[in-house]
Formats: sequence, structure tokens, C-alpha cells
Amino acid sequence: MKPDSDLASMFETGGATHRGRVRDRNEDDFIARPDVGLWAVADGMGGHMAGAFASRAVTRALSEVERPANASALLQSCDAKISLANGEIRSFAQRNGGAIVGTTVAVLLAFPEHFACIWCGDSRIYLVRRGVLEQISRDHTEFQELMDRGALAPGEAENWPNRNVLTRAIGVFEKPETEMKDGALQSGDVFVLCSDGLTAHVEDEEILKIAGRRPPESACHELIDLALSRGGKDNVTVIVMKYNPDGTRRMSAQLGAAQARAE
Repeated sequence: MKPDSDLASMFETGGATHRGRVRDRNEDDFIARPDVGLWAVADGMGGHMAGAFASRAVTRALSEVERPANASALLQSCDAKISLANGEIRSFAQRNGGAIVGTTVAVLLAFPEHFACIWCGDSRIYLVRRGVLEQISRDHTEFQELMDRGALAPGEAENWPNRNVLTRAIGVFEKPETEMKDGALQSGDVFVLCSDGLTAHVEDEEILKIAGRRPPESACHELIDLALSRGGKDNVTVIVMKYNPDGTRRMSAQLGAAQARAE
């Protein structure tokens, strides 16, 4: 197993969040742990700070995932922490009159040469590979279900009134209903995790252009600035991670050169 510093050097990471131009509080949260191989975005719902509690319950639980021995252990630990957060959110809701409190979550797990995407709700995960953008996640919304069934005509889709009604969220049901996709990592892969505050204002082609060409940290801020420039009606959060398996070798070479100069 590689040391934490070696693992982190393989994953160039950026992350940023903003409350937006309209909302008076930020109920999004995110966590980036390249040393473990875990990144997540959560978008809380419930109002009166309940949404903030829900999103932070998820990121707080995921912050406790320990450095895994293998990809299977990482996945199992992630599932366990999401279940823990689900119970914590439900207990909070019961203590506060039984109101519906929940959060979306989009999680990227990476272990050398492999990745897994886990999600619940409409926060999204994209993959940019060889100049092509692919949406890995599938929105858990009434709108998406109707689209999948062909129940909406093309002209109806754009103005459908319930576009953002969720069918799944962490904390709403007794057991969290997540979905997962996994695959092999390729050098140069770029992953984008975001709340719907981004995709409400920024098109896929723009995500591809910015995330595919800019360093991760710069890409996050540029994407958020673009959403804000178009109204920023919701909280907006973005993580960008670029996989660079040669980062470890480059870091070792740089350290070796520095040591040689010092001598």
C-alpha cells in the first residue's frame, strides 16, 4: 500500500462553495480527502438550518473514513458512514417535529487504477476523459424518471414545474438508497462533482471546456463564478479532481533534485 503522501500526489484536487446570489445561507457542504481517495458534495434540504445540518452530517461522517487497505474496504467504509449519517439526520428530524430533513450526496472514491461513484439525489458526478464529458450519475428526481419513461414530450421538459423534486435523499428513508457505478481510472481523467446550483446555470459543454482545460482549483472557481454571473439562484459547490498516476514519480524526482542541490 502506498504512503498517504504518495496517494495524494496522484489526485490533483480543487474544491469551492458559495451561498449564491439569492440564498441567505449555504446548506451545501463538501469534503476532499485525496490522501484517502475520497471526495464528496452534499446539498442539504429542510430549511431553518436543517439542510445545513444534514449536509454536514454526511461530510462529518465521511471525514472519519480511514485510509483503506484496498478498494473494497474503502467502499464498505463509505457505505457504513453514509448509513450512520442517515440515522443521525432522521433522529434530528424526529427531535424537530418530524419535518422532512435530508441531503443529496455525490461521492467519488478512488484507489490506484480504480474508481467508484456513489450518489443519492441530484448532485452530479461527471467524468472528462480524452476530451469527452460523460455524466456518470443519474438524477434521482421526478423529472428524470418521467424522462426515462418517455412520459414528457420534448417541448414539456424545459418548463416542467417539478424538475427539482427529489425521489431519493439521505435522511428521508429508513435506509439510504444510493446508486453506484465503478470503473478503471485512466491517466488524465478529470472528475467533476457538483450540487445542482451549478447545473441550473452552467451547460455541460461549459463544464467540459473549463474542467477539461483548467487546473482543478482554478476550474472550481471559474465554474462557480459563471453560475453566479447568471443569477446564482441556489448554493453552488464544485469539486474537480484530476488523476495523475505519474505525480508520485514527479514528486520523488523533485525531492531528489532538491536534496542534491542542498548537498
